Amino acid sequence: MNILLSNDDGINAVGIQTLAKTLRNAGHNVTVVAPDRNRSAASSCLTLVDPLRVHRFENGDYSVIAGTPADCVHLALNGLLDTPFDLVVSGINHGANLGDDVVYSGTVAAALEGRHLPLASIAVSLVGHKDTNYLTGKCHFETAAQVVLDLLPNIKQGSIPTNQVLNVNVPNVPYAELKGMLATRLGDRSPAAEIIKQQDPRGANIYWIGASGKPIDESEGTDFYAIKNGYVSITPIQADMTAHQSIQTLKGLL
Repeated sequence: MNILLSNDDGINAVGIQTLAKTLRNAGHNVTVVAPDRNRSAASSCLTLVDPLRVHRFENGDYSVIAGTPADCVHLALNGLLDTPFDLVVSGINHGANLGDDVVYSGTVAAALEGRHLPLASIAVSLVGHKDTNYLTGKCHFETAAQVVLDLLPNIKQGSIPTNQVLNVNVPNVPYAELKGMLATRLGDRSPAAEIIKQQDPRGANIYWIGASGKPIDESEGTDFYAIKNGYVSITPIQADMTAHQSIQTLKGLL
């Protein structure tokens, strides 16, 4: 398959490099177009005011200078490259994209941008424990990469509608310890922790966005449940955010 690979952790992140190597070793033609730096939680932001600059590496990979994940996929499929891609894969993200995370996730956004264009698309994330350090700790990115390989035959058969993406979350364990795969729905988190207010060395106030909230819906069938119990969570996501069940009520109000 001709696969476009992107992420939100940046082109030098271990996750995307592990996935690129794994896919190439399996015989797939992989082109990496990724941000030049970490753009986590960029959601589907596109750069519209400033021009974008692209750096091409000797191995044929590309980084988009100060670009967002959506920028990268949009550029790759709209003029930067002539390759007829079969699939967009975003990841492997350093951390979970569960429940409400998908609203903010640059990883999911890159996959959604592929869906817009339209191509079958997957977002894949490695989910560690809350104390996992993705820079120094033991991270089984090879497990998530193998899960992607396992999914490719089904995707090639066209079993995923092009108006949807698959949001894949993989427990941070050796591949042999996975209990299987579950089709899931998005769970729900409590509101994020309060912002952290500090001062810089010159006495000016600075603010850090608080940590993600804890799961409040991790019942059976959710992505939280799957991960908690050692399964790969696979959630189909669509961009249509219409609350269809409320249309009739709204008509009455109007």
